[in-house]
Amino acid sequence: MEKKRMKYRQRQNFFKTDAWKRFRKNKLALVGTAVILLLILAAVFAPVIAQNDPYVSLQDGNTVLKNMSPSKSHTILGTDSIGRDGFSRLVYAARVSMSVGLVAVGISTVIGIVLGAIAGYFGGVADTIIMRCVDVVNCFPVLFLIIIVATILKPSIYNVMIIIGLCNWTGTARLVRGEILRVREMEYVQAAVSLGATDFRIIFSHVIPNVLAPIIVEATMQMARAILTEASLSYLGCGVQLPTASWGNMLMDANNLATLTKRPWQWIPAGACIFLAVLSINFIGDGLRDAFDVKQKK
Repeated sequence: MEKKRMKYRQRQNFFKTDAWKRFRKNKLALVGTAVILLLILAAVFAPVIAQNDPYVSLQDGNTVLKNMSPSKSHTILGTDSIGRDGFSRLVYAARVSMSVGLVAVGISTVIGIVLGAIAGYFGGVADTIIMRCVDVVNCFPVLFLIIIVATILKPSIYNVMIIIGLCNWTGTARLVRGEILRVREMEYVQAAVSLGATDFRIIFSHVIPNVLAPIIVEATMQMARAILTEASLSYLGCGVQLPTASWGNMLMDANNLATLTKRPWQWIPAGACIFLAVLSINFIGDGLRDAFDVKQKK
């Protein structure tokens, strides 16, 4: 039985290597990865990259430089309606979006894995209760549910992370449950049961590691949705609050006809960052899905 387990692990290692080779052949996935890495680096090194303080208005003597167009002498993305550096705010806003995406997806993935594993492995009453909870949550439009909770609680970046994470776990739970229903009947799981391994050890040492591929793909797609949801909440005033910079509230701050028509530097960069981030993560998710597809292994 130990030899069978060793062979299975060898096949898994080969599969991972083969998957990476297929992922590298997907040009869009590589471009998406490069864009996301660039945004993450910009977020991490924001204090070094930013030209000015994103929360302080630029001044020329006693004159506040409001609505300044992009220029080499002041800032490459101009200033907003109260004179703050547009480029600095854009770079610091990347911190918010990347943080919300990672933390919210981390919360939803952990909840989905735990509840999905319990439902799929034990079945019975636990499965029924958890799946009915999933059905109840899915009955409500997720964005509206998040907006309702966000308006009840005090809007902040931490509440946004928690709310998005707590409202987006159902897809992961369904996915993990379905995968575990398939995997728990395999020989290596039955061998672990016959050897007296505890349920906790079987689930987290033998079952979950072998269903990580679809979980990773789902988490990637959820990150794109989390970034878009945070931008939507901030735009509506229910998410990250000013003066903290986020791509969503940068768009909200430019929500007037004069800015939209005469000062595009105040809203196009933020909208472009949201577009690029979501599109790049979707490219990565598609690449991972194709890479982990066993049917393409040959």
